[in-house]
Amino acid sequence: MPDARLAPRLHHRLAALVSGPGWRRTLILRRTASALLVLLALITAVAPAPGSTRTPVVVAAVDLAAGRTIQAADLALRRWPAELVPAGSVRDPTAARGRVLVGAARAGEPITDVRLVGAGLLPGGQAAAVPVRLADAAVAALLVPGRKVDVVTAGERSDQPVLLADDAEVLAVLPEDPHTRGRLVIVGMPRQIATRVAAASLADQVAITLRD
Repeated sequence: MPDARLAPRLHHRLAALVSGPGWRRTLILRRTASALLVLLALITAVAPAPGSTRTPVVVAAVDLAAGRTIQAADLALRRWPAELVPAGSVRDPTAARGRVLVGAARAGEPITDVRLVGAGLLPGGQAAAVPVRLADAAVAALLVPGRKVDVVTAGERSDQPVLLADDAEVLAVLPEDPHTRGRLVIVGMPRQIATRVAAASLADQVAITLRD
């Protein structure tokens, strides 16, 4: 049980502060005003603007690296004020699943259509997008979206390379990352070939040759 004498003591101290010297009353008023201003700022920051509507937006649930094939666990659905939603934002998580992320995304960042390549976005009836890391930066500098290429790897003999995919199409050339080796290129190709190319790019040295 609280001490019954506590309330009178608090009342006495409060009365002493209010009736004390002018500088003490001024200090109390300033502190109270500061606290009210901070509270008002917090309320303003979290409260939506009058008449503002909320729109569902797909955002990255975790930090995502460039070239990642997006899975369901990588995404989250948030409701943003309509006036703050970026143009081209993905509104349905199913529209982003299975797509390849062109650039890295931080957790909480909205996913937009220009950041994705994948089955639903590939031109020419292609069915899959494969990230291929090139060791030769000079070759990456020659690539632009839409360029036709062949994807090859080394064979048993140096003069007998293995053709993994022919007439594939460059979808995106990602910016150079100083923390990784080589440039990452997103290449579109038929799905039955994409699996083989993806496996080879993990185990072997993969190169891209330019087509006329």
